[in-house]
Amino acid sequence: MFALLLRYFYSAAALHFRPVFVLFAIIAIASMLIGNLLALLQNNVKRILAYASIAHMGYLLVAFEASSATASEAVAFYLVAYFITTVGAFGVVTVLSDEERDADTLEDYARLFWRRPVLASIFTLMLLSLAGIPVTAGFLAKFYVVTASASAGIWALILILVTTSTIGLFYYLRVVVTMYARVREAAPHAEPRAIGESYVLEALTILLVRVGVYPVPLLNVIRTVLPM
Repeated sequence: MFALLLRYFYSAAALHFRPVFVLFAIIAIASMLIGNLLALLQNNVKRILAYASIAHMGYLLVAFEASSATASEAVAFYLVAYFITTVGAFGVVTVLSDEERDADTLEDYARLFWRRPVLASIFTLMLLSLAGIPVTAGFLAKFYVVTASASAGIWALILILVTTSTIGLFYYLRVVVTMYARVREAAPHAEPRAIGESYVLEALTILLVRVGVYPVPLLNVIRTVLPM
């Protein structure tokens, strides 16, 4: 969808028409507000991630509204960072689920660090990346979005982005706190790990941090691929 938006709307200079710009601004604002507020009300982890994805599409539209070469790079970088993070986050949910039911409630993640520390650490990094915390790909993704938007002077959208991102921090940290909470009566014990769990999720985690710390290779690929 965003590949189509970048290629068609930028080539046609459609965002220079005020009604088109306002329409996408309304969609971006609605996505950021509704996505974050609905996620904030959830106790279901899968629904939190699902509603948060609506907000992330709003963040992408903010960069899209900037309508520049820098904005197209920001959108592409955000898509890659979000893809890595989302696959990792839902991968953790999949590993914790079984044939009978999905691990989708907060209770399923209670004291996870004391049962499966590696899995909890991976999920923590994925959630922090979604929240835009430094040293993760998600932080740089939001930074590039804000930078591109600031260069275009769309300050109202930037203000809403920052405000709603702060709201998002609360529901992400709620899941993190649940994983690290410890009940004195319960002795910590380790659970067996799936064989493929380490390789895929740990590779995604390394990629997540690598992109967050050293994004130059990815940016060079994006600049080579983008037609702008």
